[in-house]
Amino acid sequence: MKQSTGVNQSDNQLFFDQDPSLLDAQSVAQAMHTDIEQGLSTQEAQRRLEQFGTNTLASAPETPKWKKFLAQFNDPLVFLLLAATVISGIAWVIEKLHNPAEAEALPFDCIVIVLILVLNAVLGYMQEAKAEQAVAALAKMTAAQTTVLRDGERVTVESSQIVPGDIVLLAEGDNVAADGRLVHAAALHIAEASLTGESVPVSKNVATLAQAKALGDRSNMVFNGTAVTQGTGKVIITATGMSTQVGHIADMLQGAEEEPTPLQKEIARVSKMLGIAVCVIAVGVLATLAVVYGLHSIQDVIDSLLLAVSLAVAAVPEGLAAILTVVLALGVQRMAKHHAIVKKLSSVETLGSASVICSDKTGTLTRNEMTVQRLLTLHDDLRITGTGYEPKGELVVQHPMPSVEPSDVQSSGEQSSGEHITPSEQSAQASAYMLAAGAIANDGKLNDDASIVGDPTEVSLIVAARKIQADIWAQHFTRIAEIPFNSERKRMSVVGTLSMPDASEYASAHLAPWAQVADGKQLVAFAKGAPDVLLQYCDYVFDQGKVRVLTREDRERIVSQVEQLSKEAYRTLGQAYRITGATQIDQLEGAESGVDLADQPHVIEQHMVWLGMVGIIDPPRTEVRDSVAQAHGAGVRTVMITGDHPLTAARIAQDLGIIEQGERSLERYTLTGNELDQMSEREFKQAVAHTSVYARVAPEHKLRIVRALQDQGNIVAMTGDGVNDAPAVKSADIGVAMGITGTEVTKESAAMILADDNFSTIVAAVREGRAIFDNIRKFLRYLLSSNAGEVFTVFFGVLLAGFLGLDDPASAGVTVPLLAVQLLWINLLTDAAPAMAMGVDPSTENVMNRGPRKLTDRVIDGRMWSDVAVVGLLMAAVTLIGMDLYLPGGLITDDSAVGMAHADQIVMARTMGFTILVFAQLFNAFAARSGTRSAFHGMFANAWLWGAVALSIVLQLAVIYVPFLNTAFGTMPLHAHQWLECIGLAALVLVGSEIYKCIVRLIDKQRA
Repeated sequence: MKQSTGVNQSDNQLFFDQDPSLLDAQSVAQAMHTDIEQGLSTQEAQRRLEQFGTNTLASAPETPKWKKFLAQFNDPLVFLLLAATVISGIAWVIEKLHNPAEAEALPFDCIVIVLILVLNAVLGYMQEAKAEQAVAALAKMTAAQTTVLRDGERVTVESSQIVPGDIVLLAEGDNVAADGRLVHAAALHIAEASLTGESVPVSKNVATLAQAKALGDRSNMVFNGTAVTQGTGKVIITATGMSTQVGHIADMLQGAEEEPTPLQKEIARVSKMLGIAVCVIAVGVLATLAVVYGLHSIQDVIDSLLLAVSLAVAAVPEGLAAILTVVLALGVQRMAKHHAIVKKLSSVETLGSASVICSDKTGTLTRNEMTVQRLLTLHDDLRITGTGYEPKGELVVQHPMPSVEPSDVQSSGEQSSGEHITPSEQSAQASAYMLAAGAIANDGKLNDDASIVGDPTEVSLIVAARKIQADIWAQHFTRIAEIPFNSERKRMSVVGTLSMPDASEYASAHLAPWAQVADGKQLVAFAKGAPDVLLQYCDYVFDQGKVRVLTREDRERIVSQVEQLSKEAYRTLGQAYRITGATQIDQLEGAESGVDLADQPHVIEQHMVWLGMVGIIDPPRTEVRDSVAQAHGAGVRTVMITGDHPLTAARIAQDLGIIEQGERSLERYTLTGNELDQMSEREFKQAVAHTSVYARVAPEHKLRIVRALQDQGNIVAMTGDGVNDAPAVKSADIGVAMGITGTEVTKESAAMILADDNFSTIVAAVREGRAIFDNIRKFLRYLLSSNAGEVFTVFFGVLLAGFLGLDDPASAGVTVPLLAVQLLWINLLTDAAPAMAMGVDPSTENVMNRGPRKLTDRVIDGRMWSDVAVVGLLMAAVTLIGMDLYLPGGLITDDSAVGMAHADQIVMARTMGFTILVFAQLFNAFAARSGTRSAFHGMFANAWLWGAVALSIVLQLAVIYVPFLNTAFGTMPLHAHQWLECIGLAALVLVGSEIYKCIVRLIDKQRA
């Protein structure tokens, strides 16, 4: 990655060596040579800007379009075809010089192959350009404007102009432009999900840390690329640009090299094997001709060389590169319809090979929308359905509390509704009052389009209240004063007046515990906060529709409820209220006139009535559990890697089926970043083999986990949305970024982007990738076996020319069974259409019922080479038999060939052999769809294949019956009985293939 400024940006290292979170604010200010109250001077800020450079991330220069186009030729298969083209061109030049009368006017083989390669490059370039356009409009992570102190004045500057030592002022809604140490924080909460994976905004304070902590636990620091959701703060900037935590991740991306995809590796291997095969064929043919015919003159050498080269070129499936590109491009288009944007064609198949999917939690497996799920009053445990910020849901009974007997449940009026138990009216009302208190003591906002403003945890209370119309009280509440939440208090209180809702708005409003003071005059206080803290300020409890004194047993019961919800990874918030008995703030008992209420919280926060608590969680996506199960059934392991709390991560993992239920699973399958740091390399690799949940991890851990999994022979897909995921996303075999919530850095690092942020789309892509790989094997089996048939036909035709009656008595040279133009026709036209159709062949089996392909599994394995050899020999046999029918002096002679001139016999024989070979390959198109399953299974499933076969037949008929094509291709018209012979012999390839598959199935059955 190229540095954009060209200057050293190790900002904080120039001022101090120690972690600023471990120093008090004043010490950091002194070290940074700045004034907390005045900020930097304009001149000093300019000097530092020149010294450290702009506050921007380095970026690599954009690759020119011409380089992107030329990159399409950087493929081993293309190299092989280019080599074949060069050799063929040299052979044409030699023939043109020594035998101009018989040489082709132009090197048609070379021209056609080059045109195919150019077309292949254009297709690949256009598809990748289309993918770039789909991800081009991505916003920058850093803020455009930032408020700073310069010369003691508040000024707004471009974020790129921030320098180390600047004093930055933060307010709700601001994006943090650089890393810094807090010197002041008032109810400050910052969303750090994109950097740490923490699903809820983090409460910040100025307290100096006693020891170094993980990024997500540095409560006195703010980081570039995060956002303020609540409160205000003042920050000393300690690092800018590439020295920020985001910058460090960008540096890691530079070191994270992109590995070739498994398909690229396999195609390179196939190309190498084909190259070796071409050389072996060429040398073998030359040696055979020298032994059988002898090389008596320079013309014999040239003829033998031309034959060897033509055979070698025939062995290379010229259309393979183009067909592979088209098949992958079609796969890209199908994935796009399922909301998956693939940036590189070669990545399409990789997901099908994935054995491990490493996924971030927040926003990927979960919705990244905090949701109230549990409502606990003193004697009720209710659940509210629905997820996210859509205010749709209902109250149901989670399960009766331990002290409530089943008889009590029935007597309280609870009824079963399908699988849900509807709570009694009294229980529902108690929960509604609790949610009303939470919605009133709240600074969040829920818009009509379900978008939110403020802290997601606060908004979740509003959403829950609105689901059951409990927010009506918040609409009738007028706030007069508040005591804000902060990390020390762990609670928030508001004071104001209530007016009674109309009966049409809320029928049971008169039953509310504060109904008697809802006159718009008397002050009522509402509070929410950490249950164990808020409980200390409560002397009463709302129970069974009445307010009574809170007993010691009640307190123990509530504490037990808190502990239970915490074990289940819920974030808990308690709700309480108090009727003050006053109509003005200064009338409150103990209130000091002229003193802000926030400075005398005890005036309000005493003698409160406990209403209950809620359990809040970032819920898993509803469809993901099924997707995880499908992946598991396909042999693909799902691993969660997150910066969130271990309990929360494990709870979500259990809900989704990533790990088993129970506490033992937490110990066995869950590790934290600190635990990973304490492991030796050997212990780390052993842990990675079985651990499925990683929590509180840093970007370095994610990258290390991915590489360890790869070292163990896994093909790893890594999904993520935050910048903290980017290095691992780039290093994985296939990186998958979230399109909606994904950050710019992660999208640029990924090979694939999920436009709908849906984990289930990944499983659909795995299925598509496997189907594509199967289809690649199908058309490889078809093309290679067909080319083998051509090679064996020519080789054995030359070798057995005298035995078959193929040699020309008037010539001492070599007579080839098929002309070069006929072989080119078969390779480029009649082969290409069926092979292309196989690329879109519908799966004949459930590809998700088998395990993933191993790294040691080959696209062309020993079994397929056997298939190629058997079918190739069958094709050569039936082709040469068909030719022998029209060659007097051979084994069998058709009566119609008797009396014909030898030249006409050769043309007729070649026409028969040419046609038989074409039809044999068309029959092979159906047989090649599976190496073991009968061709008749799902024979009519692929309409494209039938269309391709019909097209090939029409083209072959044109070559045989159109006069000028007869001349060009050395053919002559066939009669009806000759067609019967052609089709009958060609069909033997299908029959022989079916017999061979039967034998293979029997062998497999015996081995099993």
